[in-house]
Amino acid sequence: MKRDSAEASIKEPPDKTKNLFKTAHFLGKMTGYLQVSEFQPKNSTQPRTDVTLSWTPLRALVLCTVFSMGVTAQPLDASTAPSLTTDEIVSRLIQRNLERAKALAAYQGLRTYRLEYRGFPGSRSAEMVVDVKFRSPGTKEFRVRSETGSRLVIDRVFQRLLQSEQEALTEENQARVALNRDNYVFTLAGTESLPTGSSYILSVEPRTNNKLLYRGRIWVDAQDFAVVRIDAAPAKNPSFWTKETKIEQVYAKVGEFWLPQSNKSTSTIRLGGHAYLTIEYQDYRVTATPGTGVTKTIAGPR
Repeated sequence: MKRDSAEASIKEPPDKTKNLFKTAHFLGKMTGYLQVSEFQPKNSTQPRTDVTLSWTPLRALVLCTVFSMGVTAQPLDASTAPSLTTDEIVSRLIQRNLERAKALAAYQGLRTYRLEYRGFPGSRSAEMVVDVKFRSPGTKEFRVRSETGSRLVIDRVFQRLLQSEQEALTEENQARVALNRDNYVFTLAGTESLPTGSSYILSVEPRTNNKLLYRGRIWVDAQDFAVVRIDAAPAKNPSFWTKETKIEQVYAKVGEFWLPQSNKSTSTIRLGGHAYLTIEYQDYRVTATPGTGVTKTIAGPR
C-alpha cells in the first residue's frame, strides 16, 4: 500500500499529538473489554463476569461528538419484564454469562474498523478489515485482510487496539475490569422494549477511578439475562488532552450466545479535534462447543 510521504517519515508524533494517541489507545482497551466474558478467580467458587471495553484505538485520536447516554428509562412494567430487584438481576446476569462462557469454546468472525479524525494537527482517516478467531479460555488471533488510509492511524490506533484486546484476555486484567459487585455499584433504572425483546436498564457506577472501568448504563435482556447494549464513558479521563469520551456497544444473539454487533466510540479533544471510531462485527461462526466433535456454523449479524 502506498504511504503518504509525510506520514511515512513520522516516527514520534509531537507531544500534544502523542497525548491524543494515548486517548485512542485507552479507547481501544475499552472496546476489547466490551467483549463480554466470564472470569473464575483461582481458589474461588464465586463466578465473576467481565465486560471488557477496548478503548485503546485512539488514546487521543478517538474523539468526537457525544453519543446519547441512553433513552429515558421507563417505569417498571410487569407486562414488559418480570419485576425483579437489582440484586436478582445482577445475580442472574453473572450466572447466565458464566454458563454461556463455559459453553462457547471457539468462534470466528469478521470485523471492520473505521476511524475518522478531524482537528489538530490535521485530519486523518483509515479502515482495516480483520479476521478474528477466538478459542476458550484466552486465545484470540487476528489476520488483517486489508488496510487503507492513514498509516499513522493504522499503526498507532488499530494495531494497538488489537494488541490491547489480546492483553485483556489475561486473568489479571479480567479481574480488574469485571462487571461485578467488586468493581461496580448497580442501580435499577427501569425497563425498555428493544428489537431484541424486553430489557432491564441498570445504571453502573465504578467503585474506583480505574481508567479501564466505566460509568453509564447497561441493558440486560429480560429472558436471557445477557448484556445487549452499553452506553458509557470512562471512569477516569485517559488523557489531559481528551475532554470527553463516550462509547456505545450493541450485541446480537448468535445461536445461544450474545456477541458484539457494533461499537461506536467518540471523543472530543481540548484543542478542538474530534475522533469517530466504529467497529462492525459480521459473519460469526461458532466453531466449537463443549461435547461436540464437529464444527457448528451459525449465521450471525451481517
